[in-house]
Amino acid sequence: MERGSDKHGPRLDDQQKHETEGMVRGGGTTHAEEWKEPEAMPVPGEETASSYPPGHEPGTPEGITQRGVDIRSELAKWLSDAHWPATKDELLQHAENMDAPDEIADMVSSLPDRSYINVAEVAKTLGLGVEKRRW
Repeated sequence: MERGSDKHGPRLDDQQKHETEGMVRGGGTTHAEEWKEPEAMPVPGEETASSYPPGHEPGTPEGITQRGVDIRSELAKWLSDAHWPATKDELLQHAENMDAPDEIADMVSSLPDRSYINVAEVAKTLGLGVEKRRW
């Protein structure tokens, strides 16, 4: 009895033969190996279609600077899991418990003493700008 490989048993040899049969017979790829195929390169000068829905394109939203986006992101990273609404002191305590960077703690400690409903309200109070949405 002749086998195709000394490393595998007959069952694995048959399975591998079945998986590659389409390439051997057709000279091309098989559906099973579609994921291995690279995507075609775009033609230079030809515009590619955007895969983002309108209003969700990447970049800085209207009404806020890139620095504001970055700071809001950092605030959200350290404060988003706080129990909202929260006072300035509760937010400062939460930031300290989370070992937030000094820059975040300093921003929270500069807030006026009142209650905040979410990170967006904290960012607005800090003057980071508000994203303007087009409806």
